[in-house]
Amino acid sequence: MTRKALKRRDFLKSTSALAAAAAVPAPAIWTTSAQAQDRKETLLIVSESGPNNIDIHGRGTNVPGYEVSWNCYDRLISHEMKTLPNGVEYYDRDKFKMELAEDMNVGDMSATFKLRKDAKFQDGTPVTTKDVKWSLDRAVSVGGFPTFQMGAGSLNKPEQFVVVDDHTVRVDFLKKDRLTIPDLAVIVPCVINSELVKKNATAEDPWGLEYTKQNTAGSGAYKVTKWTPGSEVIMERNEDWKLGPKPKVRRVIWRMVPSAGNRRALLERGDADISYELPNKDFAELRDAGKLNIVSTPFSNGVQYIGMNVTKPPFDNLKVRQAVAYALPYQKIMDVVLYGLAKPMFGAPANAATEVAWPQPHKFNTDIAKAKQLLAEAGYPNGFETTLSFDLGFATVNEPLCVLVQESLAQIGIKAEINKIPGANWRTELNKKVLPLYTNVFSGWLDYPEYFFIWCYHGKNSIFNTMSYQSKEMDAFIDAAGDAASTGNTGAYEKNVKGFVDQAFADIPRIPLFQPYSNVAMQKNITGYQYWFHRRLDYRTFAKG
Repeated sequence: MTRKALKRRDFLKSTSALAAAAAVPAPAIWTTSAQAQDRKETLLIVSESGPNNIDIHGRGTNVPGYEVSWNCYDRLISHEMKTLPNGVEYYDRDKFKMELAEDMNVGDMSATFKLRKDAKFQDGTPVTTKDVKWSLDRAVSVGGFPTFQMGAGSLNKPEQFVVVDDHTVRVDFLKKDRLTIPDLAVIVPCVINSELVKKNATAEDPWGLEYTKQNTAGSGAYKVTKWTPGSEVIMERNEDWKLGPKPKVRRVIWRMVPSAGNRRALLERGDADISYELPNKDFAELRDAGKLNIVSTPFSNGVQYIGMNVTKPPFDNLKVRQAVAYALPYQKIMDVVLYGLAKPMFGAPANAATEVAWPQPHKFNTDIAKAKQLLAEAGYPNGFETTLSFDLGFATVNEPLCVLVQESLAQIGIKAEINKIPGANWRTELNKKVLPLYTNVFSGWLDYPEYFFIWCYHGKNSIFNTMSYQSKEMDAFIDAAGDAASTGNTGAYEKNVKGFVDQAFADIPRIPLFQPYSNVAMQKNITGYQYWFHRRLDYRTFAKG
């Protein structure tokens, strides 16, 4: 890092003074021509939380960690882009482009990829088909989220990945599955420098997860040069990256600024370029003020919900879950927390036919009298005590939401103590599946209804089936929908999608609240923003005017 860049970072560390930023003019930091050039090539991002692991294959890697993996590693294939009516560049779920592969041939029961000959890892060594196989083997073998993600596309066994020759690798299919090829374009099947990682592996850690937790070992457009957990990530452009146009941004400084007021102040003063974690009230006000570009895009295949652990009392009782569903302050959340920047997922007509789509609204709406009645019928006329947990890393939405839920549940006798879990620990605690009541967001990377339900409702009990929900009827609907999709049986597909959505709303182990918007605030001179399925920033296309 240069002395000039360090000065800027040091300035940004002084966030304690930013509470009064509106009254104090911002100092001129970038004054010389050299500083101005450095500023033009540096992207400053401020967010509420940061990564707890920079390897997507790591245990308990949180959502911010996905951003590092996406920008520092390449995959065999990726998605083409399309332009939405509002001008936002948006990934095209049905169209693919080559990344590390220069050619793809999809057959009946396999896909063959020809590897680019000019691809290199960030240490200068060539990317080989052996690296591809080792990386895919790793993804299906480490367990947890990456292995389940690969399995969502029927990629389950190392034997499916075959090195044909020095430049050709084949992926064999276990069965026909329309999710297989899309699943190769997500973050998990990234290609890792296998020789480098193996040098840093141990008998206890054969996949080198401890090494890649803190060090990038990819071929991507950026590499991590400094990471201070909870504080800052610095990434530098990989000057030898050849898989696309050379990125305009040379350096990314991503700072964790816990105070939403400070993040907003940094944006308004021009000291930060981008933030995607502000209260919706701030996004609405900044949009209306017109001094920044505000881009709002619905989460693809995503909802925020209230989840309940259905294996333990009292939430093992259907009437208790229904009571909670009728007690939630849906519209108040939309108005007070979201300021209209979300799609409601409640209050559908009770007699409406289920759509062949996800997400879609359920029939529940706020009805305190109905909620009290159901709670009494369940054997809890005086309510009960519980805890309501949320991810503190996304507190700008979660905290006021949980306060409103707490107040509403109190009206039917449920005393819910709010449990604030640090963002670095959230995924680990959620995946233990012991939280009785919580709020969370799930957004399916592959934009198909059955994909969401495989993750969240299937009896395979993935890490995101955080309710530990089990239903043979649900499993049958999900499996049949997947089979019908793979064979093009439209009628059967529609029947089974409607079946699993109806089942989800009947058993109500989780209560959808709204489809969130991905809100991003950017300085006017920032161009190149793209919305991706993972909702994280892709630095490769950004430019500064």
